[in-house]
Amino acid sequence: MTMEERMAKGYLWGDTDEYLEEQARAKDLMYEFNQSKPSEVEKRNALVKEMFGKVEEPVWVQQPITLARGKTVSIGSGTYINSGLTLIDDYKITIGSKCLFGTNVTLCTTGHPIHPELREQGGMYSFPIVIGDGAWIGAGVVILPGITIGENAVIGAGSVVTKDIPANVIAVGNPCKVLREITDKDKEYYYHDMRVDAQE
Repeated sequence: MTMEERMAKGYLWGDTDEYLEEQARAKDLMYEFNQSKPSEVEKRNALVKEMFGKVEEPVWVQQPITLARGKTVSIGSGTYINSGLTLIDDYKITIGSKCLFGTNVTLCTTGHPIHPELREQGGMYSFPIVIGDGAWIGAGVVILPGITIGENAVIGAGSVVTKDIPANVIAVGNPCKVLREITDKDKEYYYHDMRVDAQE
């Protein structure tokens, strides 16, 4: 069974020569991206398309980023990713359209066994992460293997997401839990008691 087949079944897997070569190529592209000048927008846009498996333009990815494979990641159109994104992307990460990412977000598809003897053997497991269209992932959020974030969900800054989050809710905390649904009232108040119409 190949490494990819083991990942797809949720089995333990280990590094292969092919994987390490692929990772080295991805990290070279990542280095070029991170070391580019702020003015080199076109260069970074081209590198984003080369680094990731699928990119629907336009997307905005700020420096720096950290990734493992790159080709396992798809990003939908209109998505904005702020600086400091870390992708433990050994397996599939699907980011929808019109998503917002705060600074220093981590998406981690891979973990290690709890028992130290299994960890010493080098085994890992990986499960896909899915971020629905229109989701907002706050600064410093960590999303663990196998998690799905529903469409338009808002994940509060600093949250650690250990379970799936449904669509159209605000969820916060460690572990992250649903706080409330997003309602029409949120069209009137954009932040605490700040009204949208007060600016007119």
